[in-house]
Amino acid sequence: MNAPGVQSFTQQGWEQVLAKVKRALVYLDAACAESLHWSCGSTRLLEAVGGPACHLREFEPAAVGGGAKQPKAVFVLSCLLKGRTVEILRNIICRSHFQYCVVITAVNHAVHLTANHVPAAAAAELEGQQPVFEQLEEKLCEWMGNMNYSAEVLHVPLLLAPVSPCLALTPAFASLFPLLPQDVHLLNSTRPDKRRLGSLGEVDATALTPQLLLQIRCLVSGLSSLCEHLGVREECFAVGSLSRVIAADMANYVPAKNRRKTSAGRASVVFVDRTLDLTGAIGHHGDNLVEKIISALPQLPGHTTDVMVNMVELTALQNQEKNQKVVAPGCLAQSNDTSAKALWEALLNTKHKEAVMEVRRHLVEAASRENLPIKMSMGRVTPGQLMSYIQLFKNNLQALVNHCGLLQLGLATVQTLKHPQAAKWDNFLAFERLLLQSVGESMMSVVLYQLLPMIKPSNQRTNDDYSLEELLILLIYVYSITGEFTEDKDLAEAEEKVKKALAQVFCEESDLSPLLQKATGCDSPINLTFHKSKIAVDELFTSLRDITGARNLMKQFTSVYVPGNHTHQAFYKPLLKQVVEEIFNPERPDPVDIEHMSSGLTDLLKTGFSMFMKVSRPHPSDHPLLIFFVVGGITVSEAKMIKDLVPSLKPGTQVIVLSTRLLKPLDIPELLFATDRLHPDLGF
Repeated sequence: MNAPGVQSFTQQGWEQVLAKVKRALVYLDAACAESLHWSCGSTRLLEAVGGPACHLREFEPAAVGGGAKQPKAVFVLSCLLKGRTVEILRNIICRSHFQYCVVITAVNHAVHLTANHVPAAAAAELEGQQPVFEQLEEKLCEWMGNMNYSAEVLHVPLLLAPVSPCLALTPAFASLFPLLPQDVHLLNSTRPDKRRLGSLGEVDATALTPQLLLQIRCLVSGLSSLCEHLGVREECFAVGSLSRVIAADMANYVPAKNRRKTSAGRASVVFVDRTLDLTGAIGHHGDNLVEKIISALPQLPGHTTDVMVNMVELTALQNQEKNQKVVAPGCLAQSNDTSAKALWEALLNTKHKEAVMEVRRHLVEAASRENLPIKMSMGRVTPGQLMSYIQLFKNNLQALVNHCGLLQLGLATVQTLKHPQAAKWDNFLAFERLLLQSVGESMMSVVLYQLLPMIKPSNQRTNDDYSLEELLILLIYVYSITGEFTEDKDLAEAEEKVKKALAQVFCEESDLSPLLQKATGCDSPINLTFHKSKIAVDELFTSLRDITGARNLMKQFTSVYVPGNHTHQAFYKPLLKQVVEEIFNPERPDPVDIEHMSSGLTDLLKTGFSMFMKVSRPHPSDHPLLIFFVVGGITVSEAKMIKDLVPSLKPGTQVIVLSTRLLKPLDIPELLFATDRLHPDLGF
């Protein structure tokens, strides 16, 4: 048995679910479906259900109920059992013929008490009891129409979607994103009778909206279950204002107190705000094939990470758009295929060129094992060459079945290499490098004037030109890498010209993308006047200005930009790399920006005594396990960089990288300009 990790944690959770689903109709919400998809896969769930028919359904208001021959239902949900979720449950059950219902929630009972406004003292007295779950069990029987029918409500921590042994995501929290200074103004406007918050540095749990606080508590409940599975007592650290609130909540999470007393292992959990470095999130410098695949191919519906791979090439159908909907798409997650899993991990951990060669090697070996007539060719790997190997499997059903996972990854690679977005990726990279040099040598106004000619209306844009979303990516890159800059008349003029050009182009769009619809508040270009467009663009620039000041509260991690000199060009130094290097700094100075969150009186006394006695403060490098959580998303190349850097700085240290989502460049404009960060939708 391997040491416990993110995969065994998720696997263990799904084993508990699988034990309940025999001959049941199973309803899953999107986040749980994504966790299943990356851990044991839907095949495993269908095997556990048994029977010839497919019994999986999406948990949604329009979901089909159970017929007369379907007496059992299992609902697997990532959220709190409250509000809209309970209404959907009731509606599905009332239109069905169920006699036995099991509801599984990823959020533990203690958080349900908080959500139902039960005071902490009263909640402590209820230890070992689960009144919220018991009340819902009664309701389930009532909705089934007979109080003698069976109902069960239980908690299983299905928090993670493990993308690899060292990297896992939290699909239910994909829209959780650190706050910006403009959010402080919104918080102040809702608390006129309280002391005004001066900056993000003053934001604590008491200042946040109830929805955001509850969302954080749901996340903390899942992370606490992970620490329990790993058998560790954790010390919590934070870099950034929202991370500080999450780390403090985790350090003082009451249900974890008993667990920590008996845990044999130790771990440091370090939370980092994504907004401190958006350059890494939207830059195209990560030389990784998977980043390009998830950017180029269409998203798998309902998922935040996986994509749809067109499988028509392996059928007798012609590869036309109408046929793509006939054949079910392939995907990247291959949880039950050892060979494909090995290739997937190689793709995550190698550079683009090596990854493409690895795809070729796997295809050649698979074809050889199946005695297919392969023609070997050395040298550069081309999409055509990979496609010729994939086509060999087309007319051999057994070979196709044996290597289905591998062929999906092979086709994903071919489709990405041939995609127009692949060529554009290189254009982005070239322009970002140019901007990187310009930022150091010129005023900000000069950099903005370089962007101005690229802003073109849709009827003048070619495939090589940047779309509006892509222009926003370049603007985020410029404002994030620059950090604080000096105001001058030229800058104000340049900004006004860029704003005016963008507002004009917004109005002239023939079709508004989902992002532009959210940013402008208009679902159709007919309703978008220049005035509305100008207001939307002003708001975008408020967010861009907020990004430049994101590192203002930092004393050490103040910049991600290293200016050029006569020996080297200017370059970007990732904030995540700076944080990891500081954690494992051999001098072990007291961390300046990596804040330790105390978990009660003992820690506070230690901190107090350390002022006049030799008591060592907790340090993030103290423990053999580092759990590194990026709040707001991480890229594949950043996760790889952390995974490689930690053991090189301190051999023997194990690292687990967690994040709310796996980022592609286009995700950031959505999270920055079109997400209500203070009011997550909890369904009530």
